[in-house]
Amino acid sequence: MAARQKSMSSSLMGTLVASCLLHMALWVQGGAAVPIVSQCRLDRANFQQPYITNRTFALAHEASLADNNTDVRLIGTKLFQGVKMMERCCMLKQVLNFILEEVLLPQSNRFKPYMQEVVPFLARLNKKLGQCHMECDNQNIQRNVQNLKDTVKKLGESGEIKVIGELNLLFMALKNECTRPGQSSKMDN
Repeated sequence: MAARQKSMSSSLMGTLVASCLLHMALWVQGGAAVPIVSQCRLDRANFQQPYITNRTFALAHEASLADNNTDVRLIGTKLFQGVKMMERCCMLKQVLNFILEEVLLPQSNRFKPYMQEVVPFLARLNKKLGQCHMECDNQNIQRNVQNLKDTVKKLGESGEIKVIGELNLLFMALKNECTRPGQSSKMDN
């Protein structure tokens, strides 16, 4: 009996020490548990729904018909230039947030009925990514995202239409960079 109590006491002491170390680590970080690079992923099933996929691509197509500027590509290889593969989802989180807040919501009365269906879908993805604590301190990420923002603002309404016309590219980039094939994310369960 005494050996059992000693074993339980040692186990309890180990748990207490581990708990104290965890609390100290969180305190040093300002109270937030922040993983290095994202282990946060979206469920691939989000991108395998034919209806929303078709609506997203239809919206992009309709907007691209109104896009007169064919010399500029916003969501493409230049956006990912200098960004490590493991950091791309983190960057796309920032891009998606910008596109929702600065482009899609202000333009929500255009391109009906697609916009009314695609915006809530993208907002759900943005919310799921927002639950992840990802650090995007890479200077290339910050520069590339700022270049995207500056280009959209410089082009004005034409830039906003271009972003909407490239939502299919954003959709595919999110699918490719923020999911893992065959795995469900804990965020989506």
